[in-house]
Amino acid sequence: MSTNEPARPAPAPDRDAPDARTLRAVLVAVSVALMAVVASVSGLNVAQTHLAVEFGVSHGTVLWIINVYTLTLAALLLPLGAIGDRLGRKPVLVAGLVVFGVAGAAAGLAPTAEVMLAARVVGGIGAAMIMPITLAVITSTFPEEQRGRAIGVWTGVAGGGGILGMFLSALLVDVADWRWLFLLPVVLVVVALGMTLKSVPDSRESSARPFDTVGALVSAVAVVGLIFALQEGPEKGWTAPATLVALAGGLAATAGFVAWERHRRDASLLDVRLFRERGLADGSVTLLVVFGVQAGIAVVLFPFLQAVLGWSGLLATLALMPMAVMMMLMSGLAPRIAAGIGARRTTMTGVALGGTGLALMALFVSADGGYVTVLPGMLAMGIGMGLSMTPSTEAITASLPSGKQGVASALNDVTREFGTALGVALLGALLSAGYRESVEGRLDGVPADAADAARGGIAGAVEAAPAGGSHAGQLIRAAEQSFVDGWQQAMWAGVAVMAALFGFLALRGRKDSAPLPGGDGDPAVGVSAER
Repeated sequence: MSTNEPARPAPAPDRDAPDARTLRAVLVAVSVALMAVVASVSGLNVAQTHLAVEFGVSHGTVLWIINVYTLTLAALLLPLGAIGDRLGRKPVLVAGLVVFGVAGAAAGLAPTAEVMLAARVVGGIGAAMIMPITLAVITSTFPEEQRGRAIGVWTGVAGGGGILGMFLSALLVDVADWRWLFLLPVVLVVVALGMTLKSVPDSRESSARPFDTVGALVSAVAVVGLIFALQEGPEKGWTAPATLVALAGGLAATAGFVAWERHRRDASLLDVRLFRERGLADGSVTLLVVFGVQAGIAVVLFPFLQAVLGWSGLLATLALMPMAVMMMLMSGLAPRIAAGIGARRTTMTGVALGGTGLALMALFVSADGGYVTVLPGMLAMGIGMGLSMTPSTEAITASLPSGKQGVASALNDVTREFGTALGVALLGALLSAGYRESVEGRLDGVPADAADAARGGIAGAVEAAPAGGSHAGQLIRAAEQSFVDGWQQAMWAGVAVMAALFGFLALRGRKDSAPLPGGDGDPAVGVSAER
């Protein structure tokens, strides 16, 4: 991650290199495009009730409307990132923005749930054309000495943009109508499209080898199977037939993808041999864990702020902003810090701070103490995630050849999506299990119907409290205290995961500089990382 190689002569200035103004315009364009994609991942979460009422559908259908976008996005990232490398990153980005904008407008006007589902699928396709290309444009456009700072900005938007998008979505729902949720991404797309057409240069891979169609299809099956299982497991049960079939299919496709890519070697969609390079492996593992923990934090924080503290959705989302702001600030500062102390030390410092933040929340969270009991931990988490995400992202993109930056960016994005799905599934399950175990011993004397509702979760306890009669206060108190118990269990599990990641990075030691095979005559980006 951090360079430790002997000083080399400065390269001759490239007369065709974009000037500072152009580079700023490029960075703003891809950041705005990325914000539109990220905001659409989480925005609909604040309108679940409105969707169910508007379309007269079940909660399961609402979850499909929300999740099908993420599922489509994740499944197509690698194939469309590779297509962008071949056809040209600018035309694919422009096409993706158009598709995404049209899909967003269609979703905002959707008369039925079926139309909404179709629009969300098309939106996911557009997003998969946009997201990997935005990072690939940065890595192929910015000179090496400025690339780290630009990646830091991109990482900050990718990490904190979801929370910012959720806040703006909640604001629109409160002051207007849920359909206005789609206005924000469409406006961002229009702005990004204009800036892209004006400022973003084109770049592409020159390859005589045919496109790896089989690898693209198998990778999509693998991603769909695994993420579907992670999304459906908490809802339908981990032993439900649909969950098991999806998990088995995803694992089988993953094994098949690895075998096929090893067979294709230099003509592969993703050369899996490169995972022997520590920058790629360590960066991927770090992002998987950090994004998993971040997603798990959101799963725990929202019920605490809304059900325990009684805050509105808008206020609860606003409460997450300090963590998002710190994450975005530190993502931008991480390249400077890495230049001074090394990328490995920067990443490990971030992981340590993230784990410390989780521990602070586990130690001090209190229903009576409220928001101030979790704020220090949230701030530490934001700082830690910002410090760890940027060097990890840069390590991944630096590990693949310059002609494969769309694939490198897509791999980075797929890792984030898997981490998010894992974090929501695992930390959410730990929270639920801890709550159920704790609440059982606090329901003595509570009427059976109200007690059954409380066992289902804190939201059920709050809703059933009026039916509890004289036990209403006991029911609410039991649910709040049990939620805090479940919170602590989930947070300590997160601490253990972050500690394991810290140990993994520490034990990897140092790495010497070694060029990677670029393929197609294109030399790889040189990587030298202090481990």
